[in-house]
Amino acid sequence: MRITRNETAMRKTFMGVRLRSLRAERGMTQAALAQALGLSPSYLNQIEQDQRPLTASVLLKIHRVLDVDIQQFSEDEEARFVAQLQDALADNPAGETVDQAELREVAAKLPKIGRILLAMQRRHQEDQQRHEALAAGLDDVRGGPAPSGRPMPYEAVRDVFFAHRNYFHPLDTAAEQLATEACAHGGQLADWLGARLLARHGVHIMSTNTGTQGALRHFDPYSRILQLSGQLRPAQRAFQMATQLALLEQATEIDTLVQQAALDHDAARLLRLGLANYLAGALLLPYTLFLKTAETLRYDIDLLAQRFGVGFETVCHRLSTLQRPQASGVPFFFIRVDRAGNISKRQSATHFHFSRTGGTCPLWNVYEAFAKPGEVQRQIARMPDGRTYLWIARTVTHSEGGFGAPRKTFSIGLGCDVRHAGRLVYAKGLDWKDPDVATPIGMGCKVCERPNCPQRAFPFTGRPLDVDTNQSRFAPYAAAGQGPDTTPLVQ
Repeated sequence: MRITRNETAMRKTFMGVRLRSLRAERGMTQAALAQALGLSPSYLNQIEQDQRPLTASVLLKIHRVLDVDIQQFSEDEEARFVAQLQDALADNPAGETVDQAELREVAAKLPKIGRILLAMQRRHQEDQQRHEALAAGLDDVRGGPAPSGRPMPYEAVRDVFFAHRNYFHPLDTAAEQLATEACAHGGQLADWLGARLLARHGVHIMSTNTGTQGALRHFDPYSRILQLSGQLRPAQRAFQMATQLALLEQATEIDTLVQQAALDHDAARLLRLGLANYLAGALLLPYTLFLKTAETLRYDIDLLAQRFGVGFETVCHRLSTLQRPQASGVPFFFIRVDRAGNISKRQSATHFHFSRTGGTCPLWNVYEAFAKPGEVQRQIARMPDGRTYLWIARTVTHSEGGFGAPRKTFSIGLGCDVRHAGRLVYAKGLDWKDPDVATPIGMGCKVCERPNCPQRAFPFTGRPLDVDTNQSRFAPYAAAGQGPDTTPLVQ
């Protein structure tokens, strides 16, 4: 097993608590684990007491002996956990703040307590939302939370993808096998998919100019007829056919993943469709070939779109899934927003955390992209915890008809930790190693600690307001205890 780029970030990681918990789950004594790993008991004891770091060689031994994903010991994973804790504790009733050092201590040494805190905060938030909806006279039909207090179905599905780091190995490998068979057959992928659907499942393909109530895909399980909109482009047509094939051929694997998620009825149905779409995308862009091509082209999205005959958004979405063990690509974060700031898609392959409560940041380049439609916007952005990212964003537009027909316009954002910037063509000409170049952004005003942000729309919920009638500041909503504002006043 070779050491990947992601593993280099783990070489001096202190994760003694996680190793002790893992050993306890296996029912092993410290001496037994030390013998299995080929280490002295004293050396293992020092690791578990955080007196020695987990080196890459020890991590590989743990992977072989205990059969665990070494990503569990990644500093990126800990950073993601810290961001979640920060989000959860921002709205605490005591009004006290918890600094990054304390949060990292909880994430590293008390992970179970941290997860319990997250679960309690989610339950509190759901109850609060339900009570607010009831007070306003809203119900499920009008978009209020479900009576059970559970998250909305799309939120629950989003959490499942987030928990899997946006990668599902059984589905991805199955898609790659199908792609290999299609390639060996030759010809257009859609033709091969149509032949397979007919030969193995008795499904006939029909094109319609109107669709079924505007549907892009409609399958009748009784007549075994799959209707596809005649307005679909070849790649879109293949995607819809691949989705139907996934629902038929990979039903067992998809059902297993859905059952493991333990969702309610609506969320389970939505997850099943999401997993089928995942396999369809992986079939159009098979993992090994796509990753190799992406590395060769330095992740140039437009060139990848041309090479595989798909759209900008499809490429970005697939890039965010390249997290196969021992063969991972750049760990990207993917987001899709509209002009009003509504986030309709978001996936994070690694530690970047999208806030549930804080909204979005207007300084983020995903919004600037609307001002220059069709142009790729680049941004070096720094979060309040000091982590810096390279973000690219571009608008995409979809329309079903001609002149006067409604159009959908979104901004697609794709980001990664700045340490990966050298692998991307989008870093060309940017001084991404200079910390002063980075634009300070946050997860949203309500959970953002930046005291001097001129774009702040809401005060930070973790501190009381500092209201002084004798002075005005350039940045609104100063918090008590943050010290004087050094931002110059508007003249």
